Amino acid sequence: MPNTKSAIRRVRRVKLQTAANRVRRSKYRSVIKLMNSLIRGKKLLPKLNSQIMKIAKTGAIKKKTASRNISRISKKIYSLNKTILS
Repeated sequence: MPNTKSAIRRVRRVKLQTAANRVRRSKYRSVIKLMNSLIRGKKLLPKLNSQIMKIAKTGAIKKKTASRNISRISKKIYSLNKTILS
């Protein structure tokens, strides 16, 4: 239980931040799952990059995690396209 006024305010603020981060993390996970399921992801790749970096910018996930996921998905998409073409 918080003892000071500032600690009480901080508890309220953390509740709001937690709710916002939960929404952001949920969006992040759904975008990742969507891109992994789509083969035609090459068209949606810029939108994915934008969404993931926006989420990373707010601090819901770390920037290196975002970059790593973007890299992995890009690699999958390009390898799929390469196997389809050959």
